[in-house]
Amino acid sequence: MQNIMMINDHKALIQYDPELGLFRGEFVGLNGGADFYGDSIADLENEGKQSLQTFLDVCQEQGIEPYKSFSGKFVTRVPSELHEQVTTIATSHGMSLNQWVTNTLANAIKTEGMA
Repeated sequence: MQNIMMINDHKALIQYDPELGLFRGEFVGLNGGADFYGDSIADLENEGKQSLQTFLDVCQEQGIEPYKSFSGKFVTRVPSELHEQVTTIATSHGMSLNQWVTNTLANAIKTEGMA
């Protein structure tokens, strides 16, 4: 289940905070924290817009790039048996391990409805 809300073309992860009895939103893909709270969708949207704008304004004032940059590379560790298994599967499909992992991740994103 996704808990992602779009606010001004920015993705925010939404979770419930039982201690406060409120929903908490946090924008993803930003270089810093921009979170917000609300007890309804309307409140989350309003607070999210304000939080995002404040974050972007501060970044502009301080000359900071507001968005994370992604190199397209990440390192992950898996058990050696799993490494062997996925390499065998990739090879059986005529793909490199990198191609197979990329395709598998892209398919997972489609399954999650984020593509």
